[in-house]
Amino acid sequence: MIGKLYLIPTTLGETEPLEVMPLSVKKVVEQIDYYIVENEKSARRFIKKIAPKKQQNSLQIMLLDKYAEELETSMYLDICQQGINVGLLSEAGVPAVADPGATIVKLAHQKNIQVVPLVGPSSILMAMMSSGMNGQNFAFNGYLPIDKGDRKRAVKDLEKLSHDKNQSQIFIETPYRNEKVFADLKAALSPTTYLCIAADITLPTEYIKTMMVKDWKHQQPDLHKKPAIFIIQK
Repeated sequence: MIGKLYLIPTTLGETEPLEVMPLSVKKVVEQIDYYIVENEKSARRFIKKIAPKKQQNSLQIMLLDKYAEELETSMYLDICQQGINVGLLSEAGVPAVADPGATIVKLAHQKNIQVVPLVGPSSILMAMMSSGMNGQNFAFNGYLPIDKGDRKRAVKDLEKLSHDKNQSQIFIETPYRNEKVFADLKAALSPTTYLCIAADITLPTEYIKTMMVKDWKHQQPDLHKKPAIFIIQK
């Protein structure tokens, strides 16, 4: 028997894991000792929180951060050939979506290892669900350009694409740049374009609001250093 690769979601903040994900995630974590993670400290903290009886010294942690070398990560799933299951753990939300774990999932398919996705919170999908925008046709665009001029041009391009394809356009930003992006959106978008801001999803401070840009002009939600999703639709 070949081991499986389990895609294990994590919380989007300090929420209790079983408040936002099913018991099946806890059961899988209790059974797996080999994990591929971005950050060992936060991964161990999550595992301890969802499976407090699990022995931390039994865990085998393989890092998938910016310092991980391709040759090393290409061997992370070799243990599956011994019938051992491996868990791929996201830093926040679901693995492999806006997440470097996609390279490991691709590797699993190449090695004919079964991939098992588990249910958990996805800020992208939850924002889309709650936006009131077109959930039949939408696109996730990752991060906007850092340069202010390039960012405004990218926003205009997404607005045109939304109009031409009747497609909701989703993007994210580094939390400390949220307020600058919000200002650029209000300046660059048409007054009648709809904008949804969804921040701190699943947390007690959750904020989700959709309005036309003209109605956002005098609004200033607290987005500083908060994980946020932005969605526009023309």
